Amino acid sequence: MTDTPPLADGYEVSTDPSRLDTARVHQWLSTDAYWALGRPREKQERAIAGSLNFGVYDTASGEQVAYARVITDRATFAWLCDVYVDRSVRGKGIGTALVGAVRDQLRPHGLRRILLATHDAHGVYEKLGFGPLERPDQWMALSFE
Repeated sequence: MTDTPPLADGYEVSTDPSRLDTARVHQWLSTDAYWALGRPREKQERAIAGSLNFGVYDTASGEQVAYARVITDRATFAWLCDVYVDRSVRGKGIGTALVGAVRDQLRPHGLRRILLATHDAHGVYEKLGFGPLERPDQWMALSFE
């Protein structure tokens, strides 16, 4: 595993649910994230309530600038999803540092694996130790959409 990349000066990661700007998270995902376009606010609120949530915040203003959530039993498995970095702060390594912080927070739980799906950010995740499924022929999915 690689070390967690440092977060850009002036930013911090938190899992404190009271700090989440849920309206902003919904706006980002429902209007700008290809995997969640049009996601209703109520569905996003349920997703947040049932997940371990990570936010990145500007330490000066307190404004949330990035988000990720994890669905996990904290024992055997985790699914990393809804990773989003506000367009105004992209290119500062915030997404890579956020995913590194997620990985490092989950590591002590002894999970067998953390999965994710991405259409266009393979390079970000590969820097942090993620790779393709070793045996994709053993995985199946049930889709309702």
